[in-house]
Amino acid sequence: MKYIITILTMIAFAALMALIFLYAQIRFDAYKIIDYAPKLTTQIYDRNGELIANLFDDENRLYVDYKNIPPRLIEALVATEDTSFFEHSGINLEAIFRALVKDIHAMKMVEGASTITQQLIKNTVLSRQKTLTRKVNEAILAYTVESSLTKEQILERYFNHVYFGHGYYGVKTAAHGYFNKTLDALTLKEIAILVGLPKAPSSYDPTKHMDLSLSRANQVVNRMYALGWISEAEYTKSTLEHPMVYDETLTRNRAPYVVDEVIKSLSTEYDDIKKGGYQIYLTIDLKLQHLAHESLKVGYNGMVSRMGKDANASDLNGAMVVMENGTGNILALVGGIDYAKSSFNRATQSKRQPGSSFKPFLYQKALDWGYSPLSEIPDISRTYVNSETDEEWKPKNYENDFEGLITLKEALVHSRNLATINLLSLLGLDSVYKELKKDGFKNLSMDLSLALGSFGISPLEYSGFYSMFANYGVRTEPMLVKKIINRQGVEKVYETKTQTMTSPKQSYLMIDMMKEVVKRGTGRNAQVPGIEIAGKTGTTNSSVDAWFCGFSPDIEVITWFGNDNNSPLKKGETGGRSAAPAFKYFMTKYVELHPETTREFKIPEGVESRKIDGTTEFFTDVSPFPKTNNVKQLKEDSGLMF
Repeated sequence: MKYIITILTMIAFAALMALIFLYAQIRFDAYKIIDYAPKLTTQIYDRNGELIANLFDDENRLYVDYKNIPPRLIEALVATEDTSFFEHSGINLEAIFRALVKDIHAMKMVEGASTITQQLIKNTVLSRQKTLTRKVNEAILAYTVESSLTKEQILERYFNHVYFGHGYYGVKTAAHGYFNKTLDALTLKEIAILVGLPKAPSSYDPTKHMDLSLSRANQVVNRMYALGWISEAEYTKSTLEHPMVYDETLTRNRAPYVVDEVIKSLSTEYDDIKKGGYQIYLTIDLKLQHLAHESLKVGYNGMVSRMGKDANASDLNGAMVVMENGTGNILALVGGIDYAKSSFNRATQSKRQPGSSFKPFLYQKALDWGYSPLSEIPDISRTYVNSETDEEWKPKNYENDFEGLITLKEALVHSRNLATINLLSLLGLDSVYKELKKDGFKNLSMDLSLALGSFGISPLEYSGFYSMFANYGVRTEPMLVKKIINRQGVEKVYETKTQTMTSPKQSYLMIDMMKEVVKRGTGRNAQVPGIEIAGKTGTTNSSVDAWFCGFSPDIEVITWFGNDNNSPLKKGETGGRSAAPAFKYFMTKYVELHPETTREFKIPEGVESRKIDGTTEFFTDVSPFPKTNNVKQLKEDSGLMF
């Protein structure tokens, strides 16, 4: 007797534990539906609200609240899948009995009787396999869910969770993907196609099986008409309709270099960047982004054609950054000629020597320290010896000549290396180096080669420094992300950072000098009719890097070309020949797109002018007009022989 009692006790205990486990599992599954928090696709938009890309891991899902689901869409679903949805408590007993009779007759499970609630459960927490155990769990869960959620909440979860084929999760995603439409813009036939998809997403995918998809959609329309939920006119029109269906990539990535940079810059702040359902608004203008890429291709093709049989098209590449002067907004960012061949972002990741394009920063120091554009500096050759290695360095001008004495303006206009090195020596290497470090420059050379830009910097970082010229002395940090809205609708707005580097009047002296670079100097190929352009070319030793850094009164464009393996470009491929034409192409098209753009630089208060031989020269109280004995004084101060 004791043995029997023991056995019964063990059986009862096992049954109790099984019930407890089943209850715990059902409770856990129910909470996954009740406290619904799916993975949501993050969407990236440009400054005009144009979609740039969808970001997601394994489920591409755009969420829609119940209030924004069209009533006709709800009617189509209920008519097709569960006509008594609003009357039952999760289980349709009449439908179950009808299906059971058919299953017994066929001696196997041939017909389901799932309500919308059960379908939601099946798609969310249970398998699709037709077993008795799953059906029992499904029924219990259905009652649990119905007692915790309203019918509207259940429908909202259904429409957002169900798979609609082609990689689209949720009805909003499917509407955008298949039809390029918002839910409220869908026709009845398009609604019918969507409602028919969850039953067999692959079989009814309209991008692959349009005939089957239309046939299934007509069944949905027939059912709605049979119930009297649509008129005969609506029925006729819908059955004859053949909607336009799109077959696009899931990500719809229209600016891959930009998207990569967004992910990289935001991942530390948002670890759920690809599943958190964020709306990210960028400063990028898609039209200008495409124009920047087109402009790079123009420059690239020109270089390849000039190189002829010596062209190494696989190594040759480029980058372009376009920024709004006053705001720091990045309007375009292109990190290479062809993203499909190389995703390496040369605009943000590549550290290249800026060469002579760095000279304006030294000349600005000279102006701020009392020199004027007409101050004369020695353009002579000298040999420098490294005290530690005894190695000699004898820099030269690109033209292999020297002028003796030359004004600051002419030295910059014609990019005279010797004059710039001598200027740095006159200003004091230590003093200039410390000031440039204070300004934010990194990895600078602590020797006179600093005058020729002998350090590495990315085009994006460089654009921030260059903004001090375009923005009248105020350096503006480049900004890519304008605002982020999370799934709860909370906004985070980003503001750009600025740093005053010099005064507007001193900055204008440099703007005028850089305008001359484009008018008659090394940057002549960057001229754009009808608008003032200022800028500076940059070419490093052996033409390894070719730059043009230019700006109009409204925008700045940094352009770079070079080989990925750091090998020299063909002789003669300077910044003025290679990069300036790409800049010109961009600016010419930009002015066509934006005829309202400012055409002339404004002269700030405190800038004076004087006519010298028919040419207007500018000066300030900090950079006064030179005295007549300037040359003699310079010789005495410099200690250099002429």
